[in-house]
Amino acid sequence: MPKLDGDLDPLWQDLDLEWAIGQMLIMGWDGTEVTPQIRHLIEDHHIGSILLTAKNLKSAQQTAKLVQELQTIAHQAGHPQPLLIALDQENGGVNSLYDEDYICQFPSSMGQAAAGSADLAYKVAKATATEVSAVGVNLILGPVLDVLTNARYQPLGVRATGDDPQEVSQYGIAAMNGYKDAGVATCGKHFPSYGNLDFLGSSLDIPIITQTLEELSLSALVPFRNAVATGKLDAMFVGGCGITNPSMNVNHACLSDQVVDDLLRNELGFTGVAISECLEMEALRNEIGVKTGTVMAVEAGCDLVLLCRAYDVQLEAIAGLKLGVENELLTKERIYISLKRVLRLKNSCTSWAKALNPPGISLLAKVHPSHLALSLKAYDDSITVIRDNEKLLPLNESMHQEEELLLLTPLVKPLPASSMTKTILESKNKSDSTPTNHDKWIHRDRGAIMSGEGVFRELGRSLARARHGKLLHTSYTANGVRPVHENLIHRASCIIIVTADANRNLYQAGFTKHVSMMCSMLKASGQKKSLLVVAVSSPYDFAMDKSIGTYLCTFDFTEMAMASLVRALCGNFRPRGTLPGTLRKSRKAAKSRQHWLVEAYERDRDARGLGDLLQSLARASAPSLQFLQTTNAFGFELFNSNIEEAHFVVRNSSTQALYGFCATYYLQGTGIIGALFVDPTKRNVAIGRSLHRRALRGLAQKRGIKKIQLGMCFPGVFLGIPMTTDDGGGLKTWFANSGWDLQFPRRIANMTIPDLSTWAAPEGLLQSISRANISFDLIHGIDNAESVLTHIAAHANPEVFELYKLALQETKTCGVVRAKSHGEILVGTVIICSPGSPLAGLIPPLTSGGDPVGGIIAPTVAPSAPVQASLVMQGLALMGVRQNKAHKASRSLLSWVSEEVQEPLLAMGFEVLQAFEEFTNSVDNWQDLA
Repeated sequence: MPKLDGDLDPLWQDLDLEWAIGQMLIMGWDGTEVTPQIRHLIEDHHIGSILLTAKNLKSAQQTAKLVQELQTIAHQAGHPQPLLIALDQENGGVNSLYDEDYICQFPSSMGQAAAGSADLAYKVAKATATEVSAVGVNLILGPVLDVLTNARYQPLGVRATGDDPQEVSQYGIAAMNGYKDAGVATCGKHFPSYGNLDFLGSSLDIPIITQTLEELSLSALVPFRNAVATGKLDAMFVGGCGITNPSMNVNHACLSDQVVDDLLRNELGFTGVAISECLEMEALRNEIGVKTGTVMAVEAGCDLVLLCRAYDVQLEAIAGLKLGVENELLTKERIYISLKRVLRLKNSCTSWAKALNPPGISLLAKVHPSHLALSLKAYDDSITVIRDNEKLLPLNESMHQEEELLLLTPLVKPLPASSMTKTILESKNKSDSTPTNHDKWIHRDRGAIMSGEGVFRELGRSLARARHGKLLHTSYTANGVRPVHENLIHRASCIIIVTADANRNLYQAGFTKHVSMMCSMLKASGQKKSLLVVAVSSPYDFAMDKSIGTYLCTFDFTEMAMASLVRALCGNFRPRGTLPGTLRKSRKAAKSRQHWLVEAYERDRDARGLGDLLQSLARASAPSLQFLQTTNAFGFELFNSNIEEAHFVVRNSSTQALYGFCATYYLQGTGIIGALFVDPTKRNVAIGRSLHRRALRGLAQKRGIKKIQLGMCFPGVFLGIPMTTDDGGGLKTWFANSGWDLQFPRRIANMTIPDLSTWAAPEGLLQSISRANISFDLIHGIDNAESVLTHIAAHANPEVFELYKLALQETKTCGVVRAKSHGEILVGTVIICSPGSPLAGLIPPLTSGGDPVGGIIAPTVAPSAPVQASLVMQGLALMGVRQNKAHKASRSLLSWVSEEVQEPLLAMGFEVLQAFEEFTNSVDNWQDLA
């Protein structure tokens, strides 16, 4: 096996460089059998990666046989490692492999987010990856990490989670974890973003990103950054779009070192495999040619160059790389860098034993029943009723059985992945509208195979059977409302109009508005004319149009989605799906006065739910808040007789899931909110407001209370309001709207020295401390601590006093360093704790994945000391680092550091890990709660 963290295995050094070049290419072909051309590419050009599309795949059994044959060809040709076999399997309308008997259909990314459960998204991803892995696939081109910045008009549509960067992060990381846990490698896409593309009619006929890097960083790049920060993303698909802004002018992102090397690798820190967009795109071929384009992609930093299917173009790309070496544009060292990355990826997801013997149908038959049940649940949970103003749902309660129901459906673009593909040959029939640049760009190479008309025909039959009544069904087109439609509308008492991306197929919007106006006029004349509109793709069609009184969304129009729609319409279950991102927020803003039941936290009942809630927060948070991954449910409980604590939850009493949590403490006239958080999928529905109000009411009623503090160092989960670049001031605005005066923050931070083995004290620091006559000693035990506790009581918050008492009682793992000036005057103190100290359970950054972390906690310097306070702080930090090194810690955490002393600590080599703002307000701010 290759030595991936060092030099290449000598085997690769002995092979001709053409072998390494072959490992840098990922190629596909048309056809369901191995062709002489693809065999030639594997045997003679040593191609190491294959992309399979719907045009290659007929069934699960055929796919397993095909993949096994490809791997056998590679093995017999002497490939040192198996082929990467890549597949688009996003679910919803984009599935390259579908087999009604063995491969399950699941909702689109946006549909999964509508279901409101990141855990469900994880299970769906794991099931999907388990199925494709069974037939030999080892790399899924997913998850989609694009943020729909301009959601209504973007071609990605429901393939993306939505327009909220944190929600996209949460569901993207959940999917990524599901793929990984099933043993399949992952590839985030489409970097830097396909979520806000402009089609400007350029001569290149490619979409353009016009946002600045700053704008991209605050939104579009957030999910990519968060996914990279997990360390679990194996590959990144770099798009072929252009970028035009004041700091960058790029024709094809995947050919630009500004995008791949600078932005992806240097700024985001990505060390995995970068995969280029398919270089067979016409714009690239016409502009610079595939030979040059392939070399440019590698020069830019791509490790795998994608050529989808054209054999002559694939040979041109191979020749281009060889010519790049001959022209010394590509060095052997550069090629080996990519080779090592690709081999490391292969090592993580495949082996010859696995590649040559996929479990195939035997495993698929075993898991199919449970996966089918998961699919049914996912689709039922995703169905969303946005409005039902006239209470038309379910239909069996608003319609008599003898009344006629009319179904009007559009003639839509072909839909990939459907069970009907077994009986319908690939058709060249197009819809009546000319494809736009959007459609041509986003649907290319997707292997579209059937018209949605067949699915809607079956929808009509299913609906008629389910309601045991008469149903009329016809299609509509860009020709608008025809006499046949008018006649049927007059006959029916209820009309259902289906739309599919009406924002981009404007004839659907016009038709729907026309029918809506007709129904209103007929109702005014005394006739019963109920109208329901169902968006079977993007929910943005009529989300904000209140004139459509009953509006549902399914997020795709596969057979599974339509079956769930029928069950929802007929009352078999109550739809509970929610809109994605800002649509949900705008819809639920009016519900901000909603009050949730707030209950006291009970450890036995709620600890597991709190742990799950913390993990959901960690997955959805910026890298600066990743300490939440090491926070456990017991880290908020102090069991300190001097501190009253009361914690609150909003929970689902049926499932025991926690939707929100708030931790409060009270001591010496100060009430403290030490934590307040809400499940990312349940925000903007007043859960946080209900918890906040209950917490304040409990604190305001304490006898002798004088002030209320936001943030706490003991326990030190949230030292205050987190200051993150991704938040954009949203949290502060929320607290300001909740009655807090945020004018005078106390800015505090956790700081770190990430590598103690290479750290050394700044030159001259010891001499400066000595000249100032500052001395230090280390004490253990409460019996020796009178002067320390007196110092803390005078200069720190009351909870810090209790933190010091606890540390002094932990004599085996904790101690206190004292700083003294002239005449033994105590001028500063700090807690020192060794790795594994009990304090780590209360201060999450002290726990890190396997690395021993030493603590330097709650430094407190007397502001009126006869020596310079910053020098005292540097001395305390220096003594702490020395103790951490002595305790074999690999890094140091310096916690609860005030802003005014951070600069001298930065000069010592400390880095800011997390920054917070602590606020203290008079209890009079909330007099109405007392």
